[in-house]
Amino acid sequence: MKSDIVKKGIARAPHRSLFKALGFIEEEFDRPFIGIACAASEIVPGHIHLNQIAKAAADGVRMAGGVPIQFPAIGVCDGIAMNHDGMRYSLVTRELIADSVECMARAHAFDAMIFIPNCDKIVPGMLMACARLDLPSVFISGGPMLAGRDRSGRTLTLTSMFEAVGAVAAGKMTEAELAELEELACPGCGSCSGMFTANSMNCLTEVLGLALPGNGTIPAVMAERIRLAKKTGMLVMDVLKKDIRPRSILTEKAFLNALALDMAIGCSTNTALHLPAIAHEANFKLDLELLNKVSAKTPNLCHLAPASGAAIEELHAAGGVSAILKELSTKNLIDTSAKTIYGTLADTVKKAENRNKEVIRPVDTPFSATGGLAALWGNLAPDGCIVKQSAVAPSMLKHSGPARVYGCEEDAFAAIMGGAIRAGDVVVIRYEGPKGGPGMKEKLSPTAAIAGMGLDDKVALITDGRFSGATRGAAIGHVSPEAACGGPIALVKDGDIIAIDIPARKIDVMVDDAELLKRKDQWKPLLKNISGYLKRYAKLVGSASGGAVLE
Repeated sequence: MKSDIVKKGIARAPHRSLFKALGFIEEEFDRPFIGIACAASEIVPGHIHLNQIAKAAADGVRMAGGVPIQFPAIGVCDGIAMNHDGMRYSLVTRELIADSVECMARAHAFDAMIFIPNCDKIVPGMLMACARLDLPSVFISGGPMLAGRDRSGRTLTLTSMFEAVGAVAAGKMTEAELAELEELACPGCGSCSGMFTANSMNCLTEVLGLALPGNGTIPAVMAERIRLAKKTGMLVMDVLKKDIRPRSILTEKAFLNALALDMAIGCSTNTALHLPAIAHEANFKLDLELLNKVSAKTPNLCHLAPASGAAIEELHAAGGVSAILKELSTKNLIDTSAKTIYGTLADTVKKAENRNKEVIRPVDTPFSATGGLAALWGNLAPDGCIVKQSAVAPSMLKHSGPARVYGCEEDAFAAIMGGAIRAGDVVVIRYEGPKGGPGMKEKLSPTAAIAGMGLDDKVALITDGRFSGATRGAAIGHVSPEAACGGPIALVKDGDIIAIDIPARKIDVMVDDAELLKRKDQWKPLLKNISGYLKRYAKLVGSASGGAVLE
């Protein structure tokens, strides 16, 4: 066992004395040490209950003959960090999580790992660490929050709250009505209840083969999730015995399957940052061209919040990820021979059933013939950008309008709330990319304000930053190269016409090359006063088109 290096032999007597200080007994030194990386905290609603999940997983480990050892991981709540300087510290934690988990696992010589994440950057951060460590591993997430309900029974999610702010500004809702929604929208623990980034990544962990079926959709408050955690604890011992390593699972098949699920389910645009970063750790290159190739042949089968009022609990009741995979398998759109920690995806598909064809459309009658995400290119984004096309109003799939340019999110949000944005405009928010932000802040507040004012089918928003999974509308992010690197988005002026053609995968500023070159010669980078971790991050981070990994 790998852990023998810290517990066997005369030379390890000092080490054993420290373990005994933790309460270990002699019998435990003959058993495998299973590290449990748990992101429990008292600041993130999706993580407030993770110690309960960890206890159940540890029970499973002990039942199967292992020694569970829990250690913490950090996590930022994107909702609480939204629309202020705290959002600079969200994406950047992905790398901190991956690095810190690697440090803990290597320093203490664990034989195998259980990863317990739930929210936005914690899932990909732990997946990156898992691929890097290549120890026998299993994931179990904390599960989604139940949806809220208003007086009429209408589904509420976190998106409802951000959009309500715009509705109040537009005079469509009173502050008293806003306060009432505030009490109802987020009813308890779990990751926010739509197909936002956290739930997207937890669903993708299933198809990547590193978690048991149900990982992405069983609600946080259900006893079924505790049972799944116990099974996870027992399963990791079998994975260790069979020496199943993550890199043997995270193959080209797995990533292509993940992209197919992503397109079918309508995941967050943030998956276009995280999947390439995870693939990078597994020595596989996943680029935007590959994303579009899969999107072109994969139908969009689900419209979940924010694309509709359906929450994750409804997807779970309909059969979850497994039912979507079964639909895709009927057209050979996934490779069911792909390995998982419990066998192959064929084992999942065999048992699956689509129990609600309104929530999970049959593959022959999809919401659209192509996938939920699309990458666009053009003179505004030579290295590409991303849009969640499944959440775009049909009238905005093709749009041309004058640019309204802002150098930061705060200025754009103030302009939107102040009524400065009109139907037909294209809001451009720049210097918010990985380097320029730094940290690539999410733009949920501006997009939600636009939607709340009833302009989401009339106004586009383009940024070198990124969007929340809760965003809907013609929101185009990850524009690369970013403004801080002198990308064309830095050269756009107020009034320039921007042409968007999502079906044709094109985005251009209607300015000739000579004028753009002239502007480039006159361009000077916007310098920001940054320090600490953000300064180091800005120096090391790569382009969003490659997953914003540290170089």
